[in-house]
Amino acid sequence: METQTHKPHRPAQSGSKAEKKGKGKQKTGFNEKAFAPKSGRRADRQARRNVERDEARLHVPLVNRTPDDEPPPVIIAIVGPPGVGKTTLLKSLVRRYAKQTLSEAKGPITVVAGKKRRLTFIECNSDLNSMIDIGKVADLVLLMIDGSYGFEMETFEFLNILQAHGFPKVIGILTHLDLIKKQATLRATKKLLKRRFWNEIYQGAKLFYLSGVLNGRYPDTEILNLSRFISVMKFRPLIFRNTHPYLLADRIEDLTPREEIRTSKGRCDRTVTLYGYLRGTNLRQSTKVHIPGVGDMDIKTVTKLGDPCPLPDADSEKRRKLSEKKKLLVHAPMSDVGGVMYDKDAVWINVPGNFTRGATDAVPHGEGERMVIDLQDVDETLEETVARSNIRLFGSSSNPLTIDARHHDIEGSCSYDDDDEDEEEEEEEEEEEEEEEEEASEGDSEFEEGEEVFSKDEQDDEGSGEEDEQPRIGPSNTGRHAARTIVRPTHGFFSKEKEGGDVAFADSDSELGLSDDEGRGRAGEVMYADDEKEILSDDEEEFDEDSENEVPAWKSGLAAKASAAFEELNRRRWRKDWVAMIYSGSLSPEQIANGADTTGVKSDEIDDDFFLVNGSGAVNQDELDMTKEALSPGALREWEDEGVLDSLRTLFITGDHDGGEADQETNAHENPEGCDFVDLKAGKAQLAPTEFEGIDAGARALVEGYRPGTYVRIELASVPCEFIQHFDSRYPIIVGGLLAAEERMGYLQVRIKRHRWFARTLKTNDPLIFSLGWRRFQSVPIYSLDDHSIRMRMLKYTPEHMHCYASFYGPVALPNTGFCAFNALSGETVAFRVSATGVVLDIDRSTKIVKKLKLTGVPFKIFKNTAFIRDMFTSALEVAKFEGASIRTVSGIRGQVKKALNKPEGAFRATFEDKVLMSDIIFLRAWYSIQPRRFYNPVTSLLLSDKSRWSGMRLTGQIRRDEGLKTPLVVNSTYKPIERPGRRFNTLKVPKKLQAALPYASKPKLMKPQSKQTYMQKRAVVLEPEEKKAIALLQQIRALRKDQVVRRREKQQERKETHRKKVQKDEAKDAEKEREKKKVYMRAAGMKSKREADIEEGRSRKRRKT
Repeated sequence: METQTHKPHRPAQSGSKAEKKGKGKQKTGFNEKAFAPKSGRRADRQARRNVERDEARLHVPLVNRTPDDEPPPVIIAIVGPPGVGKTTLLKSLVRRYAKQTLSEAKGPITVVAGKKRRLTFIECNSDLNSMIDIGKVADLVLLMIDGSYGFEMETFEFLNILQAHGFPKVIGILTHLDLIKKQATLRATKKLLKRRFWNEIYQGAKLFYLSGVLNGRYPDTEILNLSRFISVMKFRPLIFRNTHPYLLADRIEDLTPREEIRTSKGRCDRTVTLYGYLRGTNLRQSTKVHIPGVGDMDIKTVTKLGDPCPLPDADSEKRRKLSEKKKLLVHAPMSDVGGVMYDKDAVWINVPGNFTRGATDAVPHGEGERMVIDLQDVDETLEETVARSNIRLFGSSSNPLTIDARHHDIEGSCSYDDDDEDEEEEEEEEEEEEEEEEEASEGDSEFEEGEEVFSKDEQDDEGSGEEDEQPRIGPSNTGRHAARTIVRPTHGFFSKEKEGGDVAFADSDSELGLSDDEGRGRAGEVMYADDEKEILSDDEEEFDEDSENEVPAWKSGLAAKASAAFEELNRRRWRKDWVAMIYSGSLSPEQIANGADTTGVKSDEIDDDFFLVNGSGAVNQDELDMTKEALSPGALREWEDEGVLDSLRTLFITGDHDGGEADQETNAHENPEGCDFVDLKAGKAQLAPTEFEGIDAGARALVEGYRPGTYVRIELASVPCEFIQHFDSRYPIIVGGLLAAEERMGYLQVRIKRHRWFARTLKTNDPLIFSLGWRRFQSVPIYSLDDHSIRMRMLKYTPEHMHCYASFYGPVALPNTGFCAFNALSGETVAFRVSATGVVLDIDRSTKIVKKLKLTGVPFKIFKNTAFIRDMFTSALEVAKFEGASIRTVSGIRGQVKKALNKPEGAFRATFEDKVLMSDIIFLRAWYSIQPRRFYNPVTSLLLSDKSRWSGMRLTGQIRRDEGLKTPLVVNSTYKPIERPGRRFNTLKVPKKLQAALPYASKPKLMKPQSKQTYMQKRAVVLEPEEKKAIALLQQIRALRKDQVVRRREKQQERKETHRKKVQKDEAKDAEKEREKKKVYMRAAGMKSKREADIEEGRSRKRRKT
């Protein structure tokens, strides 16, 4: 007998029972007195630390523009170096949420994570362009780190990119920890990597550990912990994303006609549609967008589509937990989910293995298999189905509708040619079929429902059409490729209505002013196919005695319904849709004012769209404006009353305000008590949705734009053909909306700082690649520095460890927009690639940057404090521009430019504060205004077959190095040894009168050279032979002594060197022993101080083993 299992007892955590049980227990908690610090200084430090920690958590409040009812999916980017396990993590997370295993994960993958949250996972490759684009749109970054290797260069580069573009939430994930076998090494590695990760992000950043891979994915427990943490995360809106609309494209289609592609051999511009969830702010159709890696684009059309991955409906809200059926929904067009994968110009259906139509196995079919099976069930083409289709006026009718052949000619006179009609209708039908196929492929449920409805209608048509097949062989029932638009002429009213344009007819002839007999006789009769029974009017039906007792429910009150419908139709006919006219952009203001669009009722607004005349007539501009109500003179007499006018004057600024009740009410409404700016903004935010309650969804989209969270289809024209030819789903496609100010070009002034890890110093006029806003482009910056708020002085190089200014030409960005700069985007670069970061300061075009200019000259004639200078200017005009300028010599003598000389050309007269010498060099310090070059080169990496090999403008030295060319040798530029002749100074001459006045100590002691030789110079010394021998012997003895002294000193130096090495070795041993002693002492002192600190803080003393 099997043992019975019982559920474990779970005590109540809340409620009356839990309160009763908790009354008897003693309350335990944090005792403030037990852990109060004894030292006042320590208490002060602890209080300051707590205040600083609380202040660091505060942020500037931002308005979150994401709608709460249907928010867009949260973008989660999986980033890391190659081989770290990004694809494995992506498949594991999709398996956790959607219960589906992906064989090939490409592009964005959207899953349902809860009742109010959807997640879009995307894998970021190691290409720098992809990392820049992902960093601009990701809400959460899963930063993967190889635990067995450590941090890599791509990780730090991506973190610096995030810092420049807003820094979203980041979660670290350590992988490959199973490669570390020793537990001690594993613990030390985790601790080291966690500390380094905290230094880059913030203290306490979340870090997950993934141990190993099981069955091609990470352990379910670890993925479950990660998914639970992701599901409860809250995201703070970033400023740039909160002011720009954008979407991450999850599907792309090429709508260019194939004939045009064939004739141009694939080199023509393409018409491309992009699909995705809208994020950020509202997107209007007139907004200009930028696709990073492609360029700026104009939106052709924007269409709202059904949500391919919808949130759970209201029925599932009653459940505490999301049902498993809702979790199975996954939207990944670029991946092979369900056997269907969307490419740029095709839809691929992957059917794994073999299967048959009649197979009754228990394995459920995927979306691709179901589509193939449904296509196999079709026995005829769509054209054949439409050709034999019938129209029934009511669902209970047994016979289809037809048109009397006697009035065929009358109808033909009111409509256009049949051949043209057939061709146009065929084209419209083909377009509708394509749109229906696109909508059907968005989800499984929509496709299945569409198939069921179609098959049901088809069965009804087949069942009723078998008996009617023989009588319809006449010429009027030969069949058409498309359904004919049935029109009804009105004879007397036709000529008048034709002048006004399109006429939308009423539901019956009586509503148009014709009697029942005239309507039946003149207009085209609606007959049944077999017995041609006439449709009875409402009055005839009411007085029909036979059917009086058997009146269906739908026939009751037909007259009242028809009258109300006719009144609504007339009201719509004369009321113009001004919102659609103004915001659609198809008509000019003059055409709207003249009433060019006279059809106030659209075809889709009319309930009965079978009877519609498309009349084409010229608009009479002299016609009365029917949009304005005709006022009678009697109605205008009310405005002659002075009391009415006085009551209205107080409502305007120019009126008299006497502080009445109305004025007080107005002031109270404008400035309510206790209401601040935030409350007013909140009130406006609440009033904004109510303004669009009664407006059509299409008109609201024209005025307000498409809201975030909407799944839209954006059609772009004139897209480069390389974008489609070299499309790769591994690289993200972002459509970023541009503000009105960001569409123009101009000069930007930014504050920039060279990155501390970038090896080389940045130089002025060297090309730099900027990632600013949505754009990535190359420009030529000029670096400058504020010179005491007087001028912007140009710098040749960026300063070390400090900020400077930079000015360059490019697309205008709003102030306080962050950016990062790169010298190259190639993946072959070994060093750190982020060269600089900064922020936009100003977009003022009048900012002038000046460069120091030093002009030199030499004097050619000197007159005391006046001198003539040459070789500084080339003409008298240049001298005239610099009259009064300050000049200076190298020795520091200051002067001023006076006036130009006649000869030589460019010479001028200058005065100095002291007499200058002919050898002095005179220079003039001036400032020369410069302007950045108008160079803008967008990074078009998505147009290349190899996305990582985009190269922009290169320097001359880089071109020579790449091409293997030698630098041309210029003779004048070669370095030569400088030979300066020695300067000869004249002797000092003191006048005799001055010498006589000087004291004796200051008098120059100058003696004349002696002209006669002295006695010692005159005498001649002759040595004896013995004296010569003695002197020679003494010289030999001195030489031997000298040699002995040299050898003795060398030996002494060798002994000293040996002794010195021995002493150094002994000193090194003593120093090592001293360090060991200090370590032991400091370790003991540290443990002692720690124990004392624990005692002061009230902690228990623990006994430790040393």
